[in-house]
Order: sequence, then structure tokens, then C-alpha cells
Amino acid sequence: MAPALLARVRRTRQQVGLSRAARAENLQGAFRVPDAARPRLQGKRVLLVDDVLTTGATANAAARALLRGGATAVDVLVFARVVSDGRDIV
Repeated sequence: MAPALLARVRRTRQQVGLSRAARAENLQGAFRVPDAARPRLQGKRVLLVDDVLTTGATANAAARALLRGGATAVDVLVFARVVSDGRDIV
């Protein structure tokens, strides 16, 4: 477990009530790998653990930051998944 590999660098509004597109936009640039953590992350495969996957916006934003920070791969493990009827999440 290495929680210091990923930092939230921008406050975001609450995701509840946002559409799929708005959730993705809300989280854009919200996470970053701190410079001090980059050497530890280089070339590693990371398992990102999240409690609930709704649209995947949070997991996607975090995974992108980890990949930009030097990880070679990011797998995501979630404990629950919100199942929708195909319409936008609101």
C-alpha cells in the first residue's frame, strides 16, 4: 500500500448529480503524482483500489495521473459497481 503515490491537487465539486461527461470534466487535472514519489512509481504496475465505481471518472483520472507519473500499468479494483439503465448518471 502506497497512498503517497497519488495526491489530489485540485478541489473538485461533489460528483452526485453530475452527468458522465460532467464527472469526467470535474476531475480533469485533480490528481498528480508528487515529484518525490516518482522514483518509487517508475516502471511499476499499480493496483488502484476504490470503493464504488459509478462512471469510472475518478478511477480514470487517477489512473491517468499514475501513468503520467511513470507507472507502466494501472489495474482498478472496486468493491461495488453502480449499474445504470444506459442513460446518463444524474
